[in-house]
Amino acid sequence: MTLPALSTWSKNVAPSPTLAVDAKAKALKAAGKDVCGFGAGEPDFDTPAFIKDACAKALADGQTKYAPTPGIPALRKALADAYTARGFTGITENNVVVSPGGKMSCYLAILATISPGDEVVIPAPYWVSYPEMVKLAGGIPRFVIAEDTTGFKVTPDQLRAVLTPKTRMVVINSPSNPTGAVYTRAELEALVAICVKAGVWILSDEIYEHLVYDGQSTCSPATFSPEAARLTITVSGYAKTYSMTGWRLGTLVACKEVSAAVADLQSQTTSNATTFAQFGALAVHQHPDKAKASLAEMAVAFDRRRLKLLAGLNAIPGLTCYRSQGAFYLFPNIRKFGLSSADFAARLLEEELVAVVPGSAFGAEGYIRLSYATSDATIEKGLERLARFCAKLG
Repeated sequence: MTLPALSTWSKNVAPSPTLAVDAKAKALKAAGKDVCGFGAGEPDFDTPAFIKDACAKALADGQTKYAPTPGIPALRKALADAYTARGFTGITENNVVVSPGGKMSCYLAILATISPGDEVVIPAPYWVSYPEMVKLAGGIPRFVIAEDTTGFKVTPDQLRAVLTPKTRMVVINSPSNPTGAVYTRAELEALVAICVKAGVWILSDEIYEHLVYDGQSTCSPATFSPEAARLTITVSGYAKTYSMTGWRLGTLVACKEVSAAVADLQSQTTSNATTFAQFGALAVHQHPDKAKASLAEMAVAFDRRRLKLLAGLNAIPGLTCYRSQGAFYLFPNIRKFGLSSADFAARLLEEELVAVVPGSAFGAEGYIRLSYATSDATIEKGLERLARFCAKLG
């Protein structure tokens, strides 16, 4: 029997290359290979005990039933209060939706605002899922390229040049995955002003907002002006900051029209984020001192690893690497070796058992991404192997 055809959506969407690299590395490890994995965007720390304890208590208390679609009221109220303290205005729990992961929050934001044929501007290098989400909504991704020579940041002139009458959204991700670049407030204000003038949505992905270094700070476009607040959809979550990747908890803050639409979409897809997991997240807001201490411990370790990996990469002849100031990634330039990023990554894994993600996955040929959310020992061993590999390439 011949099966009916699959949908155009399933045929046109690409699988996540970062998850594919991580899966291959894990399979090799399971087979007994000594793999140095730099592929996964996942902290290697355990979730803080006070968060796990709150979740366990929720389970013991019977918090195992359906929750309200936008999230449990206490968590939404805590999030609204936290964003208000950061300078958001007019925010209540009605502006907040908790979803099963930051990825789902981004996707629902796009589904709620993008119709077939609408264009979405995505600065590259970009997180691998943005273009696929836009395509799944029937939209058209439009890319604007930033190189390491400009700190992987797009300029106002670049943004103006790519806007068309069909543009409905601009994606901003600061700190960035995959580059670790962090826009200054002045740089963001210039980009947001263009979006406000054009009357387009701004998807501000701030999932790495608390992971910054070198004295950098982050800011939210929604705090710039009433007009920017109305147009900005702010997405974040607990995964990266508190090592809660498997908990699948994303957050979205937007005007009530968008948040209501997102909640409606969620009601017909996932219903709600896992109930007892939300009580774990609530502990972050109920115990700010513990949350701050846990974050500080991780940030110190990440910063040390960042500088170790950065120095090691720049010491390898032929490699050059921009000094990232956020997230937990470095994005070195490999163009001098004359290989595509996919070939470079494939050979590096095969010949030296070092797993990295090719830059082509992020719309940036000529680079590779390394996550330093891994141990110091892995970084040291991986750098030795990468140097040996590059030396063979000449």
